[in-house]
Amino acid sequence: MMRKPESQLRAGAHASSVGAALLLAACLGIEVAHAQAIMRTPTINLPSRTPTISPNVAARAMNVDRGPRVTTVPHITARMAPNPVLPYAHYSPNLYPACSAPYRDADGECLGQPNGGGGGSGKSVKKSAGKGRGNNTPATVDTRSFANEFVAEIDSALSPTEADELARRHGLTRVSSENYPLIGATVGLFRIVDGRPYETVRREFAADGSVRSLQPNFRYLLQDQKPAVPTEGDPAQYALSKLRLPQAHTLAHGTNVTIAVIDSGIDARHPELANSIADNFDALGSGEGAHVHGTGIAGAIVAHAKLMGSAPEARIIAIRAFGGTTGSAESSSYIILRSLNYAAEHGAQIVNMSFAGPKDAVIERAIAETAARGLVLIAAAGNAGAKSPPLYPAANPNVIAVSATDQQDRLFTASNRGNYIALAAPGVDIFLPAPDGKYQMTSGTSFSAAYVSGVAALLLERNYALKPEALRMTLAKSARDLGSPGRDDLYGDGEVDAFAAVTAVPADNTTPVASVAGTTKREDAEKRREDPGVRAIEQPSLSSANDKPTVSQADRPAAR
Repeated sequence: MMRKPESQLRAGAHASSVGAALLLAACLGIEVAHAQAIMRTPTINLPSRTPTISPNVAARAMNVDRGPRVTTVPHITARMAPNPVLPYAHYSPNLYPACSAPYRDADGECLGQPNGGGGGSGKSVKKSAGKGRGNNTPATVDTRSFANEFVAEIDSALSPTEADELARRHGLTRVSSENYPLIGATVGLFRIVDGRPYETVRREFAADGSVRSLQPNFRYLLQDQKPAVPTEGDPAQYALSKLRLPQAHTLAHGTNVTIAVIDSGIDARHPELANSIADNFDALGSGEGAHVHGTGIAGAIVAHAKLMGSAPEARIIAIRAFGGTTGSAESSSYIILRSLNYAAEHGAQIVNMSFAGPKDAVIERAIAETAARGLVLIAAAGNAGAKSPPLYPAANPNVIAVSATDQQDRLFTASNRGNYIALAAPGVDIFLPAPDGKYQMTSGTSFSAAYVSGVAALLLERNYALKPEALRMTLAKSARDLGSPGRDDLYGDGEVDAFAAVTAVPADNTTPVASVAGTTKREDAEKRREDPGVRAIEQPSLSSANDKPTVSQADRPAAR
């Protein structure tokens, strides 16, 4: 009997062992990865993303909405990107992102999440959430506020030297402090300089007898989407017809009404804003130049060249409270307090607040006092989307919260929802002035709020004695109902109708004393005459059996 060569025996044994291994793997349900890789390219499953595209009038470039920065998403050019199929696919990331469930506390408050706008490293806090390990510093410090900073009410009897000594005792430096007549308190901004943990310093500083109250220096962000590159042009402003502004302007233009715009820098030299800026206050003390957001907000209110604002004869107090070297601008609790105090102390009748942040004790206090003085407060609802908790100051009951709609009366997908929404106004693809004589196409609840601030100015020109709650009720009852019948969480009482609101208020031609000096109305304003009418009572009757339900208790201003 012939024996096989030893090499053949070894080959046969090897084949047998491989076959046995394959048979055993099949029986056990184990994939043979290397064999599969030889025969075909592995399939990789990646989560799908719908790109959001920022409008760019010049180049129409597209930016991918990355959400929390956990993985790197490659850049998609306009040529590579798929055609958008959703009606709002061309909007860029929210400046104040929605707060997902892992980042909310037991009360639903947003504790912040990666890239949520806060001090610190910007790294994700999700890894350690709920595991009881790592840094014990609350997530709110790094995500919703400026790192290592406090806003503190201190004893008003302390001199600046004594306030500095108070800070040194606790390893702090006093950045600034001043008395605010609006809230009747001395408030300072303090910063940790000795490297100690935030919570340790907070407890020790709060226990000092000279400290009345203490809180983080919260972060606030403007509520627009990233605007397109400013371009020249004379657009068709659909917002004018939606709000029925041409008809309303036959009766009022906002003459002698002063609106404080707490925002980023405004380009007062822009032709659309000529002679409309009555006063400037830089709450930052930064000396930064004009910014695209603040200039756009002012334009939505008082534009009067190629464009038309909702109150082209109103006067603007331009308060620079937001700044930054990047595209978006930000502010803080301390600066917002300084801005509200200036508005209340310098004759503002309306305050436009196109920004949002977390609930903030010192700002809530300042808003309550501002409302008690009879100022009308209007704010952007926020651009954090349907799942966001309420954002402030819009959710404060003394504030008129405004959501955004598009040309088809659909809600802007990024707009916040909630029972605190009072009204809606156009805020999608809005054409507005931009710095250096240019124009921009942009979107956001910021601009919806600005339009409503201008409409409020029309009502105050019509009747200077109109109280804030009567003004709010007038806007609510005259609004055009959208969505489900009656009030809802998307549009509030509906989209503002400027003409219906103005005609609902009987004319009162008495000019308030505060509006006589320093007027900035243009020469052609003198040629217009008020519509004759009966002198109005202080609180005009606005009720009717056929009217929509009145403002809900949640939206009603606090008792004054």
